Amino acid sequence: MTMDDSRQTSRQAGAPDRRSQLPPTRPDQPTGGGPGNTTPGFPGGYRRSGCGSWLLFILVLVLVNNVIVSLFFPAASAPVEIPYNVFKQEVVAGNVVSVATRGDTLHGIFETPLVLPDPDAADTEEPVTTERFSTTLPSFLEPGLETLLLTNGVEINAETLQEVRSPLLTLLFSFGPALLMIGLFIWLSRRMASRGGAGGMGNMFGMGKSKARRYDENEDKITFDDVAGIDEAEHELAEIVDFLKQPEKYTRLGGSAPKGVLLVGQPGTCKTLLAKAVAGEAGVPFFSMNASEFVEMIVGVGASRVRDLFKQAREAAPSIIFIDELDAIGRKRGQAINTGGSSEQEQTLNQILTEMDGFSTEEGVIVLSATNMPEVLDPALLRAGRFDRRVVVQPPDKVGRKAILEVHTREVPLGPDVDLAAVASMTPGLVGSDLRNLVNEAAILAARNGQDVIIQANFADSLEKIILGPERKLLLKREDRERVAIHESGHAILGLVVPGADPVSRVTITPRGQSLGVTYQRPEDDRYNYSEAYLRGRIIGALGGRAAEELVYGDRTTGAENDLQQVTRMAQGMVTRWGMSDAIGPVSLAAEGGQYLGGQQSGVGQSFSQATLERVDKATRQIIEECYREALALLTKHRRELKQLADALMEHESLDEQEVLDATGIPSQVEHRDLPGVTPEEI
Repeated sequence: MTMDDSRQTSRQAGAPDRRSQLPPTRPDQPTGGGPGNTTPGFPGGYRRSGCGSWLLFILVLVLVNNVIVSLFFPAASAPVEIPYNVFKQEVVAGNVVSVATRGDTLHGIFETPLVLPDPDAADTEEPVTTERFSTTLPSFLEPGLETLLLTNGVEINAETLQEVRSPLLTLLFSFGPALLMIGLFIWLSRRMASRGGAGGMGNMFGMGKSKARRYDENEDKITFDDVAGIDEAEHELAEIVDFLKQPEKYTRLGGSAPKGVLLVGQPGTCKTLLAKAVAGEAGVPFFSMNASEFVEMIVGVGASRVRDLFKQAREAAPSIIFIDELDAIGRKRGQAINTGGSSEQEQTLNQILTEMDGFSTEEGVIVLSATNMPEVLDPALLRAGRFDRRVVVQPPDKVGRKAILEVHTREVPLGPDVDLAAVASMTPGLVGSDLRNLVNEAAILAARNGQDVIIQANFADSLEKIILGPERKLLLKREDRERVAIHESGHAILGLVVPGADPVSRVTITPRGQSLGVTYQRPEDDRYNYSEAYLRGRIIGALGGRAAEELVYGDRTTGAENDLQQVTRMAQGMVTRWGMSDAIGPVSLAAEGGQYLGGQQSGVGQSFSQATLERVDKATRQIIEECYREALALLTKHRRELKQLADALMEHESLDEQEVLDATGIPSQVEHRDLPGVTPEEI
């Protein structure tokens, strides 16, 4: 298995974002709870709550209402419970006017109030006089009660008697849910508003307000000193900084600052950090917002937020607006079905176009934006007068990676053996976020080992963990370990003998992630242009593991899966992208894709005939088969060295560059690479 050292999905460098701090308390501000939100005279600075005032008002209103109802509308007296036999006696005596039943309870009214003794009262107290009564019907009720009632002229109600409820309880049941909903609504609105901040207005009444985060010049700002490895982009943006500082320098000659600058690059290239550095260098307010925050389900909200954002920026001018991931709302119009989401996206885009087109160069507002997909942006955004400039944030070279590592290790204790230049040389393809992660993983590993400083070995182990995954404690049988050793030795031997191959820096059979072993080949310098011979050498080296297994064991295993994927991708690229096949010729057949998202594949596009596809398949297979035969021939010639290297791996598991050279006895190609007429047999 070989490591693809020339990968193109790299990201740009930069220092980690610094958190903004609260502004200092003003002399006239009370202290205690929070800046500007405390009430003088309350210990600890209690916050004034509008929601609490509303709840107190509602509570007082309910109490006053209850007093008024009790005074002017007194409730009817509750019925008195009497025994069933007393009830029958009063019916026979003709003292019962009417009755009504509810379940096994009977309620009624006496014609003449009945005087009853109070069983709970003392003998000296007066008896109870009642006009309304209730009684419980016994379960062994004899028949004939209805006849008795009718005979004595008692009115029998067909409706059950309604339960008598107090006015306060009736009021609570009637208005309580509505009052609770009103109070909850007020509380949620104020809570969301306080969390939304001055610019966000998180409640529903502020839905059309901008959610942009503002970073002022008096905060802990980021400058170009905190960003490394992007000298070209920095030089492009230095002019923007100079214009914001000294606009008269350019306006006196009729010049004007660009209205918009588009930062283009791969994911993780720290484009946001670069934009903050521009604002920090210029010392102006910085409004940052992600493009996806404009779009909501409700059509028109995004356009309203755009208007509010530009209004805030004009009021704070000179200032900078930064819109991250512009492709979320800046895609070409007219390509999607006119649904609610696409309509909202297009309205938001139209509002941005309107606001930028209406910019006056004297307003001092510059729009910075970042995207990984410039090919999908609407042409109206990219025309002059809107995004006038496009700054491509390139992956850092070896010098840039060293500068990035120096930024990220400012506050990290390093051991005396740490060579950041060596770390930079063994991390081709990595960019700012990757290198920041590398430093962090090295620090964690050193802390886990109980070290006081980070040493060079921590960086090497962390790099393996980032690329391949954590180490796996697998108990492989000796036969399986030998096969893995033979496989990796095949890669390493071809890396030593193939002319122009990248030097082999490390070989290991320690399982990591999905890999049982790995061979690292590190280029001496960053490559930006690849020759056909170099690509064929890469394919030959990638096929070395499979060829070694077939040469030694006479069969094949699944261990070459990743190798075959790399080989197929490179061979297809040679045929479809770079015109390196005589059978196809200098024709570009590759399908288009996002070049900054790794989406530019080597497969063939859809606009070609079946015959062309068959020729592409045949040419791809021919390149792979030729390289495989070459790999078998070279390993057959160096079979003794292959066995020696495999034995050394079985003994030590991991070998560095010098140990590989010592085990095989093959001299390094670095000494012979620049000599004319050197052949594989001579090396």
